[in-house]
Amino acid sequence: MNLIETILIVAVGLLIGILFFGVFLHRKKLAISFENVQRESQKILEEARRDADQVVKSALSEAKEESRRRRKLFEDEAKKRKDEIAKLEKKIKERELTLTNKLSTLDLREKNLEEKEKKLEQEEKKNIRLMAESEVLIAKNQKMLERVANQSAEEARKELVHLLEDDARKEVQKTLRTLEQDTHREANTKAVEIISLAIQRIASEYVNDATVTVVSLPNEEMKGRIIGREGRNIRAIEQATGVDLIIDDTPEAVIISCFNPIRREIAKITLERLIADGRIHPARIEEAASRIEREFESMIKEHGEQAAFDVGITDLHPELINLLGKLRFRTASLQSVLQHSIETAHICGIIAGELNLDIKKAKRAGLLHDIGKAVDQDTEGHHSEIGAQIVKKYGESDAISDAIRSHHKDPLLFASALTVVLSAANTLSTKRPGARKETLATYVKRLEDMEELVKKSKGVENSFVLQAGREVRALVVPELASDDDVRDLSYEIATKLRKELTFPGQIRVTVLKENKFVEYAS
Repeated sequence: MNLIETILIVAVGLLIGILFFGVFLHRKKLAISFENVQRESQKILEEARRDADQVVKSALSEAKEESRRRRKLFEDEAKKRKDEIAKLEKKIKERELTLTNKLSTLDLREKNLEEKEKKLEQEEKKNIRLMAESEVLIAKNQKMLERVANQSAEEARKELVHLLEDDARKEVQKTLRTLEQDTHREANTKAVEIISLAIQRIASEYVNDATVTVVSLPNEEMKGRIIGREGRNIRAIEQATGVDLIIDDTPEAVIISCFNPIRREIAKITLERLIADGRIHPARIEEAASRIEREFESMIKEHGEQAAFDVGITDLHPELINLLGKLRFRTASLQSVLQHSIETAHICGIIAGELNLDIKKAKRAGLLHDIGKAVDQDTEGHHSEIGAQIVKKYGESDAISDAIRSHHKDPLLFASALTVVLSAANTLSTKRPGARKETLATYVKRLEDMEELVKKSKGVENSFVLQAGREVRALVVPELASDDDVRDLSYEIATKLRKELTFPGQIRVTVLKENKFVEYAS
């Protein structure tokens, strides 16, 4: 029992010893850990202090840099302000100097005006005195004239009035005759234009040089094939296309005659297709003509769309596009109406741009201004009125419709700006050099008329037209004209040419007077 107790006591002692030793070791470890933590915290504090010092130094450096930058900006701004102030001071000084000069100039002008006013007062007094003296002299001279002429002043006045009335009556009669001649000539010209336009829109049996188309043939044998047996082919072509075929002695050519340009063009294409195909008989002719007519509608539409595209208009009504395409086959003199319309549209755009007007609206009016010429004889009226109704029908604005209706009116009183632009562009397109071709016969006739007109002038012995009609020289009889008469004669001839003849560009009028004296010494 004692042994067991001893063992237990020893065991308990060992346990207690082991416990105390464990507690001691644990406290030792805790002490070491605490020391490590203190060292680590101290190290962290030192690093934090170093970082804080570095941040403070960096902040101070940045603050100093920002301060220097702002100081530099302030100095630059101050320098700039000083420069501006210096410039303003310089301008002010210059203006002060200018004002000083102006003031001195005004003072000088004021002195001059005062001197001129004094001179004018003196001249006025002198004129009043001279007028009084002249009245006295006039009265004396009047009495003297009454004694010499054995007439009173009232009788002389009545006789003078009678003479002036006779001269005025003669002058009025001369003016009336001139106006009557001009009116008659202008009426004839207008009548010719109206008749030409009416014929242009009607397919007539009568033809001229502008109503035929020549189709070339590959050989003379083709003429017989076109005529056919007993003329059946040529009759089939004329019936299918509505034109007249003229087959004469012209080598390797057939003439298509029809005033309707669209029918003439269809017949031309049909005949060319038949010649290229080689099969020419009535059934084939009717089939080809029908197909060409269908294709021609597409061709007309393409011409209209191309015209609108060239001008820069993309929202025209389809019916207006078709009418524009038909203008491709209408002519004004020898110029295509569609070509004239496109040119007028471009000129309208240029003028409208210079005048700060609506360019697109001006181009639209220029392109559509002759649309009335595309219709046939079924529609009555002037083409401008017809065109205005057509564009109004298909959605164009009132401004464009009114401009088209009024572009041929003269004078353009109270007209809109668009109407004036359209009228000017139309005139420029038709009257510019080269716009309308001139045949040789017309050209020669114009030169002859020019010479004859100059020869009819008083005192002109002979006349010559030079430089293709751009210059006229008149030779006068020296004994019948003085130098002043020659000067007036050149103006008179130029006025006659301008009134009585139509010509492109301008004509230079030169009047020559030459005296030659010959003596012989022996």
